[in-house]
Amino acid sequence: MNILLAILAIVVGFVLLVKGADFFVDGASAVAYKLRVPGLIIGMTVVAMGTSLPELSVSITSSLAGANTLAISNVVGSNIFNLMVVLGISALFNPLMVSKETTRRDFPFSAFTAVLLLILGFIGMNGIMGDNGMTLGRIDGIAFLVLFALFLAFMIKQAIKARENGEEVVVEGEDDIDKDMPMWKAILLIILGAVAVKYGGDFVVNGAVTLASSFGVSQTLIGLTIVACGTSLPELATSIAAARKNELDMAIGNVVGSNIFNVLLILGTAAAISPVAFIMENMIDIAVLLVFSLIVWLFCATKKKITRPEGILMLVLYAAYLVYICIR
Repeated sequence: MNILLAILAIVVGFVLLVKGADFFVDGASAVAYKLRVPGLIIGMTVVAMGTSLPELSVSITSSLAGANTLAISNVVGSNIFNLMVVLGISALFNPLMVSKETTRRDFPFSAFTAVLLLILGFIGMNGIMGDNGMTLGRIDGIAFLVLFALFLAFMIKQAIKARENGEEVVVEGEDDIDKDMPMWKAILLIILGAVAVKYGGDFVVNGAVTLASSFGVSQTLIGLTIVACGTSLPELATSIAAARKNELDMAIGNVVGSNIFNVLLILGTAAAISPVAFIMENMIDIAVLLVFSLIVWLFCATKKKITRPEGILMLVLYAAYLVYICIR
C-alpha cells in the first residue's frame, strides 16, 4: 500500500467509523425502544457508548493485528483530544456549566482511571515485551471490564433513583430516537453499522501503520494524532451540538463519560483479547492526560463552569502538546 492509498484508506475508514456508529446507535436505540427498554437505559448504554465505537474498533483491530502501541496511543490520544479540544471548542460557543455530580463524581472517577492505567503500566513488568517491558495483561483487561460494568450499573441505578424521586433526568440521545422506525429497518441499520465500524477500523489501522512505516515515525505518534483525532469525531460533533443548543452539562458529560468508556471498556476489551504493550512514551502521555484532567477539573471546581478564556487556554495547551510529541 503506497502513501496515497494509505491516506485514502484512513479517510474512508474514518467515514465508515463515524457513519457506522451513527447507524448502529440509531438502529439499536429503535430496537430497544420497541422492546420497551426505558429511554434512560438506552441513553446511558447504547447512545453513550455509540460515540466510543470508533475507538473500540480501532483498538481491537490493532490488538488483533499485533499493533498494540497503536491501541494504547489511540485511547490516550482520544482522551486528551476529547478533554482539551472537544471541551475547549465547545466552550468557545458557550461557557460550559458544570453540575455538582460531574465535579464531585464523574471527573474524579475519570482521573482515577488514568491513574489506574499508569499504575498497571508500571507494575506489568513480565509481559510480552520482556523483563523490561510494560504491559496491560489479560487479567488487567478483565478487571477493567468488571470495573466498567460496576460503574455503568451505579450510574443507571443513580439515574433511576433520581427519576423515582421526581428529579428531572436529561438523557443524551433519548429525544433523537426514531420511535416510528420499522423493526426490519432498525435491524438492517445495526448490521450495516457493525459492518461499517469493523471495516472502518481495519482501514484506519492498516493505513496508519503504512503511514508510520513510510515516514519512519512511530505508531505511537500516528495513534496520538491522526487516529486519535479521527476516532474522536463523534464526541466532537455531539459536544459542539450540545453546546450550541445550550445543553451545556451534556457537552461535558459526553466527554467525561466517553473518556471513562475508552479506558475501561476499550482498553479492557483490547487487553482481554491480547496483552497491550506499553512503551515509556505511553506512560508520559498517560501522565499528560492526568495533568490535563486535573487542570480541567480545577476549572470546573472553582467557577462551576469552563469559560471561553479557559477554553482558549485548553486549545493552546493541546497545541503545545502536539508540538512536543512531534519533536520528541
